[in-house]
Amino acid sequence: MWNVIKVSKALNKYVAVMKNYNYPSTNVYNDKKLISTKMAKYDLTYRIGQYLDRHLVLPHLEFLSAKEIFDENELLQAKLDVLSKTNMIDYLIDVKKQLYPDVNVPEEMKNRRQEILQELSRLQQNAKVVLDFIGDENVMKKMESMRDSKALIKFLAEEVEFKIEMMDDIVKLAKYRYECGNYQTASSYLYFYMLVMPPTDKNYLNASWGKLASEILTQDWDTALEDVNKVRELIDSNIGIGNSLQVLQQRTWLIHWSLFVFFNHIKGRDMIIDMFLYRPHYLNAIQTMCPHVLRYLAAAVIVNRSRRSALKDLVKVIQQESYTYRDPITEFLEHLYVNFDFDGARQKLQECQIVLCNDFFLIALLNEFVENARLMIFETFCRIHQCISIQMLAEKLNMEIDHAECWIVNLIRSARLDAKIDSKLGHVVMGGQPASPYQQLVEKIETLSVRSEALENLIERKVKAKNQDPISIVWN
Repeated sequence: MWNVIKVSKALNKYVAVMKNYNYPSTNVYNDKKLISTKMAKYDLTYRIGQYLDRHLVLPHLEFLSAKEIFDENELLQAKLDVLSKTNMIDYLIDVKKQLYPDVNVPEEMKNRRQEILQELSRLQQNAKVVLDFIGDENVMKKMESMRDSKALIKFLAEEVEFKIEMMDDIVKLAKYRYECGNYQTASSYLYFYMLVMPPTDKNYLNASWGKLASEILTQDWDTALEDVNKVRELIDSNIGIGNSLQVLQQRTWLIHWSLFVFFNHIKGRDMIIDMFLYRPHYLNAIQTMCPHVLRYLAAAVIVNRSRRSALKDLVKVIQQESYTYRDPITEFLEHLYVNFDFDGARQKLQECQIVLCNDFFLIALLNEFVENARLMIFETFCRIHQCISIQMLAEKLNMEIDHAECWIVNLIRSARLDAKIDSKLGHVVMGGQPASPYQQLVEKIETLSVRSEALENLIERKVKAKNQDPISIVWN
């Protein structure tokens, strides 16, 4: 329903454009061919787009257009193809004018606009009874306090001539509103539907996906995070899905959709690590279907100082998948923690900055990423050296000597490192700094807690599957 079953033809065409496009030789970053080629080379939009609803692809196209990585006409054509499968006719007309400024808007587009408005009016009339409920604040508050599906249906039946079939009308209207770009309205309709109907209803899973997409597009990150967890629970409990392949596909879509939430919500950096690295089913989905997501997992670990304990597990996964996917961020960790190649790590850090500057999800992390990556280089270098030249360290961190010395001083103070600076000789002298047993214990407990929860959920699902017949669903 919300285009999570298969990729649209428009999106397939967009994927082909991104794969086969002849990359330009210049761009806004000093017109350097090398940088421009790398920006295009490391772009993941064509891979990620295969697992997104077409409405979620549009922000990526807008971002690429602003970055001027690809030809603008190619991007406009891709946007036109995506919009042609939606009901956002005014947006479609605007893009058409940009792409073909000398061509008048076809009459069929104007006629289609009237058809869309008429169909919307018809769907609203069909769902009028339910819409009256949604518009009544007192009724909604009473319903929210009840929470039991059977009690809610009984309450609605007593209030007016409510029939369960009416909920199909509200789902159709929500879908149509969504296709028109009215995401907030669609979300409110779907919230009502999910409040009344049980998770076993035929439309519940699709409605959950639709609500998640609506919350992402309205940037309501708190609610979107709740919806991510709700969809994950539905998938993990295999309610209304079917065979193992479909479950794997659903998990793969959720991994990609959740990136919008994890990189915008305050708790996202912890949750992406817990879900992608320490939930075996999702780690398996990443390794099987989308190893490119390791870029985002690696970036989240690098900027999250409180989760450094995850580095060891992450590096193992990166090594296992290095034959299927590599990029500067994953290679940076390999150089630093596998090969202890500090020159290689320094070079990869420069490339990482290009990647982050041009990645839809990571661009906001640029400064934080660079700061933490330098800290990781410094800490690793200090573990295997007792006396370090500030000049050499500055070169490895891509910093001026004076700036590097100030940075090291501030780092020693803030991190309380057992180290001192000899300004005359230009050295950093390290003291012995044994790891805190307490901190090691806390990190081990946190990791075991997440793994225990995943194991408990797996056991519960096995027991549940053994005690009841599986639900079989035929997709439309």
